[in-house]
Amino acid sequence: MTKELYYDSAYISEFFAEVISCEKKDGKGGKDCYEVILDRTAFFPEQGGQGSDSGVLEFGDAGNDAKVMHVSIGSEIRHLVDREIPVGTTVHGVIDWAHRFSNMQQHTGEHIFSGLVNSEFGYNNVGFHLSDSEVTMDYDGVLSAEDIKALELKANQAIWANLEVLCEFPEADKLAEIPYRSKKELEGDVRIVTIPGIDICACCAPHVIRTGEIGLLKVVGLQNYKGGVRVNILCGQRSLEYLQSEHEIVSELSGMLTTSSDKVIASVKRAFEDNSAMKAELSQAKEALIEYELEDIVKAASTDREKGIFVSGDNSDIYVIKDNSYDSNMMRKLVNELASKKAGYCGVFAGSADKGYRFIVASGTAGKDCKALCDKLRNDFGAKGGGAPAMVQGSVNHSDIETVIASISE
Repeated sequence: MTKELYYDSAYISEFFAEVISCEKKDGKGGKDCYEVILDRTAFFPEQGGQGSDSGVLEFGDAGNDAKVMHVSIGSEIRHLVDREIPVGTTVHGVIDWAHRFSNMQQHTGEHIFSGLVNSEFGYNNVGFHLSDSEVTMDYDGVLSAEDIKALELKANQAIWANLEVLCEFPEADKLAEIPYRSKKELEGDVRIVTIPGIDICACCAPHVIRTGEIGLLKVVGLQNYKGGVRVNILCGQRSLEYLQSEHEIVSELSGMLTTSSDKVIASVKRAFEDNSAMKAELSQAKEALIEYELEDIVKAASTDREKGIFVSGDNSDIYVIKDNSYDSNMMRKLVNELASKKAGYCGVFAGSADKGYRFIVASGTAGKDCKALCDKLRNDFGAKGGGAPAMVQGSVNHSDIETVIASISE
């Protein structure tokens, strides 16, 4: 019922049409929306892995626009709009051209890249997705980073050659002789997109007239996927915006490291090496600190609040309070050392009154059940965590940790 104007020209951005049908639909959030069928349209519907065009349908008084939120295709091309348009109304369709042209750049760029992958490696494009934020292609073979770099250069060389992009519906006898790419068997009219010397592919989407309009193609992602690879690209303005963002990151790093952009990687590697060395030194210092503290803690025969040591009445259980600087490795080491020397529960609570406390509690030589203690922490103070009879760990959000320790020491 609807004449597809985007097949006459991908560059039609405005048109007039008559409303054939308008059906009310339930929209998101309870808002009403309407599916409109026109006698002709330049809005490309979502299909072939590409999202639909957007824009407005103008009708009636000035400013009385229906926003075109999505376009789908089935038995008919349906425009999802935000207001009712009476059947028989003549509307002025205006496509969001910036969005359409960006999609044209991305899709034609994908044809160039996939055509090169197919001709040079024999791999097929078995998956394609073009949204407002990404372009992904799935290939049924493996490509290395070096392969991608070479393909990217050749793709851009094809763009800069400003090759013609020919879109046509060949007659059946001619179509049978064309060695075109397609992800599935096709019947009826088949639209063929040809980029001379680069690619011949069945495709229903709008494309640029010449490859030079793509401007630039940048590969921004490569990952192994289902026995092959998934490649992410950006073309045209999207690629420029990506490179601008990357340049800003490099410039900021260059300033932070007080070095030129070409030496950022070397500076970052050196910073990582220095950081690793400092971590090793800090770890050694922490080990020495624990050994120094351990002797003092083990000797404690009673509670010493100033040192954060809490001893039970029979001197079998011992708990130590530390601040947030005490990490999990330090907590575990101290608990293990205490458990080898004490009979009862041996625990460390590290944190603060406002942010809560992490805890690790181990069973000493008497073999007490730490899970019973953890249950008490959960039931009485809403603690989170668990473990085994020999050791439990978790967190408790309580402003008065001394009250918590007094309770479990009873």
